[in-house]
Amino acid sequence: MLKILGKSQPTFCDRVSRRSFLRIGGLAMGGLSLPQILRAEQDAGVLRSNKAVIMVYLPGGPPHQDTFDIKTDAPVEIRGEFSPIKTNVPGIEICELLPLMAGMMDKLAIIRSLVGARDEHASFQCMTGRLTGGRPPEGGWPEFGSVAAKLAGLRSKVPPFVGLSPRMQHMPYNAGKPGFLGPAFAPFAPNGDGRDDLVLHGATLERMADRKQLLRALDRLRRDLDASGVMEGMDGINQQAFGLLTSSRLAEALDLTRENPKTLARYGKGTEQHQGDGAPRLNQQFLLARRLVEAGVRCVTLSYSFWDWHGQVFKNARDNLPQLDQALTALVQDLNDRGLDKDVSVIAWGEFGRTPKINKDAGRDHWPNVSCALLAGGGMKAGQVIGSTDRLGERAKDRPVRFSEVFATLYNRLGIDVGKITIPDLSGRPQYLVESNAQPIAELI
Repeated sequence: MLKILGKSQPTFCDRVSRRSFLRIGGLAMGGLSLPQILRAEQDAGVLRSNKAVIMVYLPGGPPHQDTFDIKTDAPVEIRGEFSPIKTNVPGIEICELLPLMAGMMDKLAIIRSLVGARDEHASFQCMTGRLTGGRPPEGGWPEFGSVAAKLAGLRSKVPPFVGLSPRMQHMPYNAGKPGFLGPAFAPFAPNGDGRDDLVLHGATLERMADRKQLLRALDRLRRDLDASGVMEGMDGINQQAFGLLTSSRLAEALDLTRENPKTLARYGKGTEQHQGDGAPRLNQQFLLARRLVEAGVRCVTLSYSFWDWHGQVFKNARDNLPQLDQALTALVQDLNDRGLDKDVSVIAWGEFGRTPKINKDAGRDHWPNVSCALLAGGGMKAGQVIGSTDRLGERAKDRPVRFSEVFATLYNRLGIDVGKITIPDLSGRPQYLVESNAQPIAELI
């Protein structure tokens, strides 16, 4: 175990600062060994590309009727308070609280008929594409980022899978669940609480702004080890693993002081405080996601705010939607401006939709029958709406889309053929990446 110390702060009883060291255990990422990843890649000759995915989880499930599927012809107890506005794509309208998305609808794609959700607060289905039942007997299903880390591999000296989401007390998040792939394919979690081997203890997204001391410490550590001859004693794979973990590339990606102030302003700041039992409404994590994929990360997952609005749905929407509008459109525009829109796919969604009927508390309850999703980038065909719901927004009217189809599409964008590639589980049984022979969404490819 290596500890790279920062400046003096209040300490534990062993006199190690609570917030001032980077811990690297066994040259591991996510609990086992990073050399395993590198050795497996060397043996298998995995594909190399610049493809990546950013997954935005909206914990609690945003109301589809008040975002991307406004029902102006529905009765007042269903229709809600918001009006639709025109977008820059003729015929597509979305909520008036999302004017920035409306102005770039030609770069976005909406799914209005997402079906097959369960009535449970968990990110499991959004992160794995599967229901919680029917898991492999050992390990369980891996989430998308873990599969991407295994099959798409490392692009540069950064972890292939980064999870920016915090733990949420009553809104269980599946981050760090590599399933039967094993903890070697769990994400690097900058906001982790010590369960991963590579953790910036106490480093919130705000405090990641100053990485100069960390960079100096990493450089000094490498020089000291080279001088001592330790590096000469490692085999090539372990040297490569150590180089990845001590590379300044990751720390630089997490250093927002390197960004143009105008770019920072475009994303907005948000708040680091947790919203309800969900996640912080921290806009700058969208910028971190862009910086991470640009540095070489294959998959970045993040969570944004709190959408379980059983009460005051319209008040909450007015407070939350404009900030999401700012952060998400800044990300999409940033990817386009940097020429990353063909390689980096973005998806934003929650675990289910909300009830068509507004309840006595001016809220909407859980509605797993249908929900929405927003996609961008990845070379996908944007400027369209896929599927529709009935007049009341209760059920898919045409073109129902399953979670597994969305995942098949995201794998396709990484260059992974879900119809051909399988991964053995811990019993040796080959497992397909998606269920029910799902195929990529033809309208997007």
